[in-house]
Amino acid sequence: MLTRDWTAPWPLDLRRVLRPVRRGPRDPAFRIDRDGTFWRACRTPEGPGTLRLRQRGSVVHAAAWGDGAGWLLDGLPDLLGAGDVPEEFVARHPAVAEAVRRSAGLRLARTGLVFEALVPAVLEQKVLLEEAWRAWGYLLRRFGEPAPGPAESTRGLRVPPPPRVWALIPSWEWHRSGAEPVRARTIVGAARMADRLEADPSMERLTSLPGIGVWTAAEARQRALGDADAVSVGDYHLPRIVGRALCGRPVDDAGMLELLAPYAGHRHRVIRLLEVHGARAERRAPRLPVRDYRRF
Repeated sequence: MLTRDWTAPWPLDLRRVLRPVRRGPRDPAFRIDRDGTFWRACRTPEGPGTLRLRQRGSVVHAAAWGDGAGWLLDGLPDLLGAGDVPEEFVARHPAVAEAVRRSAGLRLARTGLVFEALVPAVLEQKVLLEEAWRAWGYLLRRFGEPAPGPAESTRGLRVPPPPRVWALIPSWEWHRSGAEPVRARTIVGAARMADRLEADPSMERLTSLPGIGVWTAAEARQRALGDADAVSVGDYHLPRIVGRALCGRPVDDAGMLELLAPYAGHRHRVIRLLEVHGARAERRAPRLPVRDYRRF
């Protein structure tokens, strides 16, 4: 076990900062204990690792296990938002200004792991989140490995498989996970390019891969790079959330981008602020049922 204590130079809200990293309440790679301890299992460039975080005031007590322990502790400040620059942000709408006022502890996390962020983003394409999270959980439990660390504390935590394993998952296992062939092929193709994606995670490189558009690339960059400007264009809910908050009515993608134009460089930050502080798209129809492709 390696340890590190890090003092945040700003009010830190661990739950809000790390929320985008977690893929649903039953994510096998992420857990929050009842006492507020955070656990994260991931595959670093140096191998599998487990990170445990406990916050006491402004101090974060971190412990890490596995071959990737040192890498995880070195990257702790970036994970918790040290590379973020909200101080450069200027609110230009009352709703955004109010969200900023209430968001002293909100920073954008940076995991530094592009492929890890890309796989669940692909699984979330054009389906309900519950469907995507179910597939993510199944695939990690089936093809991941137990997280390193004390057995009694890490029980159930799984390290995502390496790209070479993702590339070899057979078609029937994708089906059992609930992911249809289109998303499976996209992940397999990305796995074969994983090293290049880690070296060049630009929007141009990501969207050059078959099956990966602007929405998926933005979702991956937001988490892996802490990209404050990556807008998830093509999202079903975001244009309505942004429109209602900034102009009082729902808009489409083009309208959303127009409203966000004054925030160039921080467009994703604006969306996060609005999401965190209660902006919601108006529901006009019954909630869609969770589909189960495993029955098809």
